Amino acid sequence: MTEEQLQHNAPRGGLTVPKKYRKKPVVIEAVQFNGRNSADIHEFCGDKVREPVGKDYLEIETLEGIHIASPGDYIIKGIKGEFYPCKPDIFELTYEPV
Repeated sequence: MTEEQLQHNAPRGGLTVPKKYRKKPVVIEAVQFNGRNSADIHEFCGDKVREPVGKDYLEIETLEGIHIASPGDYIIKGIKGEFYPCKPDIFELTYEPV
């Protein structure tokens, strides 16, 4: 690292200066939950999804615990095979069809 880079990344007043990062291009698989396609979600996620009786949402077992997937949310299979829900606005800003 150059002296300039070291100075740029050095803590200022005890705080580390945030750096910018770009997300690596990764291809993922996803299915959008529409409230009526829970069988498709079960096929996609296997035993990582639960459908509470009488509810209009799904429970997805993620690496961080149980997350709720509401109609409209996308269920994403991550790069390590994990599943998690994603709100449609975030999904559409982050991903595009390949």
